Amino acid sequence: MGFEQYHEPADELPSETRTFARMIVSLSEEAEAINWYEQRIAVEKDKSARAIMQDAQKEEFKHFAMDLEWLLRAKPLWREIAQGVLFTKGDITKLGDQSEEAAD
Repeated sequence: MGFEQYHEPADELPSETRTFARMIVSLSEEAEAINWYEQRIAVEKDKSARAIMQDAQKEEFKHFAMDLEWLLRAKPLWREIAQGVLFTKGDITKLGDQSEEAAD
């Protein structure tokens, strides 16, 4: 993706915003890698090759989680809304709406 993550002139953005943009791109790249492995695993017939791909995907899960946690720490409002949805039971859409409405 290179520098396409910026929608405003990069030299006008504060360093914190540029770092945030990098982490958003990293999160997206990790999600894409998880998806690629998911597809490869689904069609791979060789058991040992599939095991290696599963191991690699597990590492991408970790990277995705680390990126997400960094972003949630950087944006408390995002964390507040996410906490109303993540690791809960119930209708995801309703939880999202309730969480958004309750957020400061």
